[in-house]
Amino acid sequence: MANPRLKDKYLNEIVPALKEKFQYKSIMQVPKLEKISINKGIGSAVADKKLIGVGIDELTAITGQKAVQTIAKNSISNFKLREGMPIGAKVTLRGDKMYEFLDRLMSIALPRVRDFRGIKDKGFDGRGNYTLGVTEQIIFPEISIDKVTQISGMNITLVTSAKTDEESYELLKAFGMPFANRK
Repeated sequence: MANPRLKDKYLNEIVPALKEKFQYKSIMQVPKLEKISINKGIGSAVADKKLIGVGIDELTAITGQKAVQTIAKNSISNFKLREGMPIGAKVTLRGDKMYEFLDRLMSIALPRVRDFRGIKDKGFDGRGNYTLGVTEQIIFPEISIDKVTQISGMNITLVTSAKTDEESYELLKAFGMPFANRK
């Protein structure tokens, strides 16, 4: 089986380009994408337990890897939430599945967002990781619009080995992440 397209691009194009740009002494210093974590909070699952199963099935279809439910760590009486109740779903992707998901996210899903003009570069955390929020799960072609009962969003976190936000920005830009123009 061949490597994913973005993995080959990283090894053959991005590593030499970033090594030259940031003057790294070794290719081992070049930042890399370590994992992609996708989290989906399902707040209405407090009232309807079946929504957790639907959320897990949707994340599994989008990523190609089995999602797991997340549970509440604290009780919050105003939300009728008890500690230990299921409140969401999450998936962590590594390796080839990570590169394939990133490819589909950038080339298929994000361009399907209504009035899409690029993603903002404000989602960096200071340690080289980038988080973006997606408001509708229907931008992914794996989700059938006819079967969707409730529109829900998700957070997608790209974890890199970069030390700074600038290195991480350049890495993601080299992958082809459609950032809006920096000011």
